[in-house]
Amino acid sequence: MSASFVVVPQWQGSGSSRAMRLVDGAEAIRGDLPAASTFSVNVPLEAGDELDTGVARAGSLRLVHERTLAVLAEIDGWAITIGGDCGVSLAAVGHANERTAGDLAVVWFDAHPDLNTPQSSPSGAFGGMVLRALIGDGVEGLVPARPVAASRVVLAGIRATDEGEEDFMETAGIARVSVADLATPGPLLEAIAATGATSVYLHIDVDVLDPAEITGLNNPMPFGVSAAALTDLVRAVTAAYPLAGASLAGFTPASPEAAVDDLGTLLRLIGALTA
Repeated sequence: MSASFVVVPQWQGSGSSRAMRLVDGAEAIRGDLPAASTFSVNVPLEAGDELDTGVARAGSLRLVHERTLAVLAEIDGWAITIGGDCGVSLAAVGHANERTAGDLAVVWFDAHPDLNTPQSSPSGAFGGMVLRALIGDGVEGLVPARPVAASRVVLAGIRATDEGEEDFMETAGIARVSVADLATPGPLLEAIAATGATSVYLHIDVDVLDPAEITGLNNPMPFGVSAAALTDLVRAVTAAYPLAGASLAGFTPASPEAAVDDLGTLLRLIGALTA
């Protein structure tokens, strides 16, 4: 069954002053997706209140989470969720984990592990907490019905962490595959096999890429993965495992013209996911 696409131009999970560019990024990608299999989630323009959660804009984030789950529930088969910020993966991974009855490995391609809590986060931005929430450690309305076991998570390409995240990774024993080890698919495939899962969800924050590969990055981090290597990794994973879902997040073009410069790289990644 071919993939469907769910476009979620959410910006409220970002802590950046340039967060609204995430909306432009999602819309730029949408323009090259097949209309018949593309669905949209209505994201409110307003920021939303914290609601005493410690999560910035929690009210709007909860609303988008509910709306995204509702759209995903109407789709037969698996979907690629297009952000927006990384918070869009809360609903997307949660839905995939329900569909597979928890038999799911989550590969988190990202420069950051997104494992903060409201207590440890320097910014209060949910995009930096979403993976921790998926593991079940989050606030009401922003955790999945079926959490993902930490033993089923593989962090790939991270290279910027906060102290609280480091402590949690060590305690929880979360698998990590370095940028150097992503030069070939072998180490990543071994890490996935060690989870024992038989299906895979791929989350891709585009900042896992080296800034030399793509300009539309909200928080560029040097020494990232090359676009060619990332595409090869995606193809290797999808050849070895059924894909239960995927997300592509964090595209932050400075202008419509700048978006065009990066779309070739992003569309090749989408092509690898759907091949």
